[in-house]
Amino acid sequence: MNIDLCICTFRREHITDTLRSVGALAVPEGVALRVIVVDNDDTDSARARVEAVAQTLPMPLRYIHAPGANISIARNAGLDAVEAEWAAFLDDDEIAAPDWLATMIARQRETGADGIFGPSRAVYGPGAPEWMKRGDFHSQYAAPRNGVVETGHTCNALLRWTATPWAAERFELARGKSGGEDTEFFFRLRSLGATYAIAEDAVVTEEVPEQRLSIGWLLRRRYRIGQSYSATAQSLPARARLFGTAGVKSAYCGARTLLALPNPERRTFWLMRGTMHAGVCAGCLALPERALYGGAPS
Repeated sequence: MNIDLCICTFRREHITDTLRSVGALAVPEGVALRVIVVDNDDTDSARARVEAVAQTLPMPLRYIHAPGANISIARNAGLDAVEAEWAAFLDDDEIAAPDWLATMIARQRETGADGIFGPSRAVYGPGAPEWMKRGDFHSQYAAPRNGVVETGHTCNALLRWTATPWAAERFELARGKSGGEDTEFFFRLRSLGATYAIAEDAVVTEEVPEQRLSIGWLLRRRYRIGQSYSATAQSLPARARLFGTAGVKSAYCGARTLLALPNPERRTFWLMRGTMHAGVCAGCLALPERALYGGAPS
């Protein structure tokens, strides 16, 4: 089993820690792993640190400079460089557990799925409010809908790639600054026949920076997720139905938010859900998506 692991980076020094965690992976016997790092900065600002860490890794690493401050450009450059049967994905601010890859592979062999998604668990510092820690609002989990996994995320994924009906597919450039490009991408691959499963024990962790410890950041993220989810509705009638359903759900969540005002954890939970459904409505109307990517790392 050959795997190319794609990691996109943009002005983030943490990439060195991410790569060190990759170097410490327990790679199963018979598995060949190569790392592809794609630098999306205007200059090759990550080259020196990436190539320095590469000298210490037990697997080969290829550095690619793909400027543009657009995450889809970087992700597509990584896919263009994939030569292995399988592509894997991590983010440059994550740490992979030593058994991460082995667990992903075991789950794939168990299910036969074309794509496997694992959780990215948030690690909160001492400055995070206790209610935020209890709510765990920053962790990312792929979740089935009616028992079916319809899409996933590139923060923790393994995907069958070469000789597939979707090998020519790429991430949408139009979503490369707003985010949600991975949600739409995996939705599209599913329409081409890809099947997905979840590996709950294939864990990566991500420290939550101080600038993300706000309700505003959480709501912007959930709104964008909702806009991306609207990609499930392709036709005008489907969009109209989804808009109506999401509108009702958003109103319901608004009412639950008011009832939960005294409890910051529950209030935030319902406010985030309502905001996501509002984002779905916005996506159905094709409203512009706010640029969230391309400035300083957040």
